Amino acid sequence: MSGKMENRVLATTQEIPPGGVKIVKVDRREIGIFNVQGEFRAYANVCIHEGGPVCLGMIGGTNLPSSAHEYEYGLEGRVLRCPWHHWEFDLMTGRSIWGGKQGLISYRVQVRDGLVSVFC
Repeated sequence: MSGKMENRVLATTQEIPPGGVKIVKVDRREIGIFNVQGEFRAYANVCIHEGGPVCLGMIGGTNLPSSAHEYEYGLEGRVLRCPWHHWEFDLMTGRSIWGGKQGLISYRVQVRDGLVSVFC
């Protein structure tokens, strides 16, 4: 890894449909590029919990805070669940669903003329 950050074209919008992900290797890093309800987000493929390949996890929803004995499901298509220990992250923000400031390492994404660029 050179340490120099640059904007790199890593995918096309057609390669990553809504709800999809493309994992790319940049230098020695793996980055997951997600299409979250038409918006593109990019995260390091490393879970903050124990370093698992988080971007290989399932994308779905989760149970939301609710009253006792009530179960409200939500955030469909926005929750990434790490395959190792099932930590959940909101793909729109990269933050842990369980609160706090913990979150995935994120990269700035730019979409122009059908090309998805990541500043990495």
